[in-house]
Amino acid sequence: QVQLVESGGGLVQPGGSLRLSCAVSGSILSIKAMGWYRQAPGKQRELVARITSSGSTNYADSVKGRFTISRDNAKNTVSLQMNSLKPEDTAVYYCNTNALVPPRPYDMDYWGQGTLVTVSS
Repeated sequence: QVQLVESGGGLVQPGGSLRLSCAVSGSILSIKAMGWYRQAPGKQRELVARITSSGSTNYADSVKGRFTISRDNAKNTVSLQMNSLKPEDTAVYYCNTNALVPPRPYDMDYWGQGTLVTVSS
């Protein structure tokens, strides 16, 4: 069983900042990539940011320069620092991890429940 627990969502004014955190727990043998996705009303879920176990990152073009993803491999946590937030960043944000969990001999994607971020004045 793998659990992803997200925190840090909420209401913020345009131009403000929020920090999302996600803690991964369970019978995990190894974690490869960790990331954040988001889904706005009426839209498909999209990648926001992703970080590999070696620290390589990639970001959606819409958030480059404003969001920063980081992870703590020892604690199995991933965070997303969001600055200069815009109304179009409003969405449910989901934590994602790609992990090897016995007895499966292959990696699988696991998802958190989601945390709502609302950017509005």
